[in-house]
Amino acid sequence: MSNMRKITISAREDLIAFVDQRAVQEQTNRSRVISQIIETFRNAELERIAAEGYRYYAEEAEDFAAASAEAVSDAIGEDSLLERRDDDSAAW
Repeated sequence: MSNMRKITISAREDLIAFVDQRAVQEQTNRSRVISQIIETFRNAELERIAAEGYRYYAEEAEDFAAASAEAVSDAIGEDSLLERRDDDSAAW
C-alpha cells in the first residue's frame, strides 16, 4: 500500500451507501473498499484476457496438430495419428 494515491470521484448515492455499508461490515474505510472493488474488477478482466488467449492458442495448437499429423506419422512411422485425427471422438 505504499503506492497509494488520493483521487476524487463522483458516484451515485446508492453506490456510496453500498461502499459505506461494506466498510462498516469489514471494519475498514471507504477508500479500502473502493480499492478492493477496483482490484477485483481488474483481476477479473486479467483472467478474462488470459482465458481468451488460452482459447486462441488452444485452437491454433489444434489446427497445427491436425495439419502436421500426416508428417508426424510419416516421421515416426505410425498410422495411428492419422486415424485419431479422422476420428470425430478424438480430442485434438
